[in-house]
Formats: sequence, structure tokens, C-alpha cells
Amino acid sequence: MPGTDLDATFAALADPTRRAILARLAAGEATVTELAAPFAMSQPAVSKHLRVLERAGLVSRGRDGQRRPCRLEARPLRDATAWLADYRDYWAESYQRLDALLDELRAAGDAGGSR
Repeated sequence: MPGTDLDATFAALADPTRRAILARLAAGEATVTELAAPFAMSQPAVSKHLRVLERAGLVSRGRDGQRRPCRLEARPLRDATAWLADYRDYWAESYQRLDALLDELRAAGDAGGSR
């Protein structure tokens, strides 16, 4: 995944309002009015958040008569998850090494305490 796409994804996810919008869209399509309802902000402010999400490829807007529903586009999330997986593996290995060290220290402590 090109760095700029990943940058746009993480920048979009950095804001809690945008994450809440994505969580809502995971349940199904919604209009700007429907998305704005739970927030103490205007529809234009929600529209600005939606534009950031659209630029990151996380949201698309359709047309259904006069209704313009927004929908979640999950591919950038999958790409970000794949990038993060390398770090998850790193931390898993680090924890395994820490567990082994703690086991050694416990064994040495148990052996030293039986004198």
C-alpha cells in the first residue's frame, strides 16, 4: 500500500468523531442527517468529517433518488490492519521472550530458596 494511502487512513482514524461515523456505517448506509444526529455539531461539520473519510477511501456516497446515502468502504482498514500485523508479531515475540525470562527467574528463585 502506498504510504500516502496509509497516511490518509491513519489521519482519518485519528479523530474520534470520524471513528464513530465509521462504526455507525458498519451497521449500514446512512445519510448525513442520520450521521449527524448523535453528535452535538452541525450537518456541515459532519460533512467535513465525511470529506476526510472519503479522501481516505473509507466512505463513499451513492445516490438513491434525492437521498445520498454514505457507506463504509473497508478496504483501507484491511490494508492498515495488514501493516499493523507486522508490529503485532514483533510484540508477540517480545512478550514470549519476556515470559521465558520470567520463567528462568522464577526457576532460579525456587532453586535458591530451597537451600
